[in-house]
Amino acid sequence: MLKTFYLLVTGLSNNLNAALRQNFLKKRHLLGIDDLELTEIHEILDLAEEYVNLNRGIGGEKKRLRTFTQINVFFENSTRTLSSFELAGKKLGAIVQNINIEKSSVKKGETLIDTALTLNAMKPDLLVVRHSSSGAVNLLSEKVNCSVLNAGDGAHEHPTQALLDALTIKHRKNIIEGLNIAICGDINHSRVARSNILLLSKLNNEVRLIGPSTLIPQTFSDMGLKVFNNMEEGLKNVDVIMMLRLQKERMTIGSIPSKREYFNRFGLDSQKLRFAKKNAIVMHPGPMNRGTEIDGNLADDLNRSVIQEQVEMGVAIRMAVMHLLIDEGRGN
Repeated sequence: MLKTFYLLVTGLSNNLNAALRQNFLKKRHLLGIDDLELTEIHEILDLAEEYVNLNRGIGGEKKRLRTFTQINVFFENSTRTLSSFELAGKKLGAIVQNINIEKSSVKKGETLIDTALTLNAMKPDLLVVRHSSSGAVNLLSEKVNCSVLNAGDGAHEHPTQALLDALTIKHRKNIIEGLNIAICGDINHSRVARSNILLLSKLNNEVRLIGPSTLIPQTFSDMGLKVFNNMEEGLKNVDVIMMLRLQKERMTIGSIPSKREYFNRFGLDSQKLRFAKKNAIVMHPGPMNRGTEIDGNLADDLNRSVIQEQVEMGVAIRMAVMHLLIDEGRGN
């Protein structure tokens, strides 16, 4: 009897949630955090929570995208993000196809627009695109009839990374507003930093930036963000520490000193961590360079590090975004 009542209540709740969702995320694409309203951000996070439980074996149906086609087009190498999107699509029941750029017509000189037109002719429901040039995903989205999801474009944006980071913080802290959050390292070349600055600020957190002056653009100071060139000072009383990868492939010569000196000044270790709050959590989007950006022992400390949890939350966030873009967004 109790089980029947639980299933009835759960079903009513799910139907209500689905009805409410039809008011949100009416956009065809997710190209950046700047495009999202606060209500849409919370809707994505709430739905992702449901998918976290489903992925952990709590709950029922999650094959919402049966018969839908998802094509992942990554013009840059990726392990975590590509695997996460592929797994998210398959968990939702979508037909998932990865395009190998190394073996594609792009290597024969095909332009981005021609690639977009070719993929569009295949009638997919969703294109997940990563590109090395800022704005390339936006351009591609203008040439196709399906939904486009930005999986990272140059140093511009990486919206699902910011969303999964917010979900990770919410899971560990039980709140996602009113926190002091430090983003540390290579701010200049980081699309992760840009998306997180936009998202976490929208959620009414205090975001501060820490790193060498050569890696923090002046524009962020002009936006009113607190900028520090000293880890000890910048980490005082923070709730969340978000370390970033040094993107040496995008840097000019002289952007940083040696790796050893960089770690001594801006790498996170247990000594620098003491300046943060006692329950501060440590994040990194990966891939991380141990001994350069973060001490390996600290990265593996599950009492403070949530790096593996970020990976788990990534699958749930991408399931939620794809669900809302190509299922609820079409009134299904």
